[in-house]
Amino acid sequence: MRVGILGGGQLARMMVLAGTPLGLEFTVLDPAEDACAGVIAKQIHAAYDDEEALDRLANNCDLVTFEFENVPAAVAARLARHAPVFPPPQALATAQDRLLEKRLFDQLGIPVARYRAVDDLAALRQAAAELGLPAVLKTRTQGYDGKGQRVLRKEDELEAAWRELAGAPCILEAMIPFQREVSQIAVRDRHGEVRFYPLCENSHRHGILMTTRASPDDPLQGAARQHTRKLLESLHYVGVLALEFFVRDGELLANEFAPRVHNTGHWSIEGAISSQFENHLRAVTGLPLGETDARGPSAMVNLIGELPPSEALLALPGVHLHRYGKAPKPGRKIGHVGIQAPSSAELEARIRRVEAIIAGVGQAAA
Repeated sequence: MRVGILGGGQLARMMVLAGTPLGLEFTVLDPAEDACAGVIAKQIHAAYDDEEALDRLANNCDLVTFEFENVPAAVAARLARHAPVFPPPQALATAQDRLLEKRLFDQLGIPVARYRAVDDLAALRQAAAELGLPAVLKTRTQGYDGKGQRVLRKEDELEAAWRELAGAPCILEAMIPFQREVSQIAVRDRHGEVRFYPLCENSHRHGILMTTRASPDDPLQGAARQHTRKLLESLHYVGVLALEFFVRDGELLANEFAPRVHNTGHWSIEGAISSQFENHLRAVTGLPLGETDARGPSAMVNLIGELPPSEALLALPGVHLHRYGKAPKPGRKIGHVGIQAPSSAELEARIRRVEAIIAGVGQAAA
């Protein structure tokens, strides 16, 4: 079967690596000449709204999926007139707009932080008065890895923040004094079967994910699965989806969902019986879903900006290095490390060793 992927970054690359043993063939569409999936799959070099390129993709593939949610939803909808597109374009459109996303959570009874729509500076002032400060101002679209948002702590910061975000349509969210950040990754196939990966606990630095731990025994696992199932079913979803939560006083508050394979699921490549990438492809191509149980204590650490020496990482037990073939750049995800261990205590020790190697590279660069 021939699979087209909108986007040729690291997520597409890992999809291709997972799908090749299944006998799948891949074509990626990406405007970048150095798209890191392009070295292991056919690539159409074109803009996402290039109609001729989209026709080529549709004519040369049996179905189309996407690797990131900033592909224009109209493009996915256009392709869907010529070939099956999974996840459905409507899920992509909802995830791209924070206001639509929050309203869907409300409709499904999934708890969220208090929020207000903000379309101008006057509305921002009113929203700040209603929600109180501190609060977080977020653009409704084009936000990821901490981009497109500002934390507001005082009233005299409102005007400058509005200018910095170029007066784009926004939402203002009440600041949540949360204790943890977790994510639920799930997969739903064409027939409506749903399988869940263990809940993941995540830590961020400067708005970018750094470390994820698979937590099969997390007491919030059941609630996270209930919320995620409702979301999957409401969207008639097919493929892998990640739903991110804040944990406040033992309760879940939904932050956002990603209609794709997700950074917090990278641990599953070595750490789960079937990885999120394989299961995404199984779902969209109509194959039976694979088991999602963890093989044992597992984690993932992102490599941001610079790569540590491969030898230092690979000398550690239970460590698997994934380099994306991307040029080093501050704030850029250029690889990750999967970590497995025979016990939770040993997993933490191995995470600390990996983090020490990464920190050494950062200190040398400084």
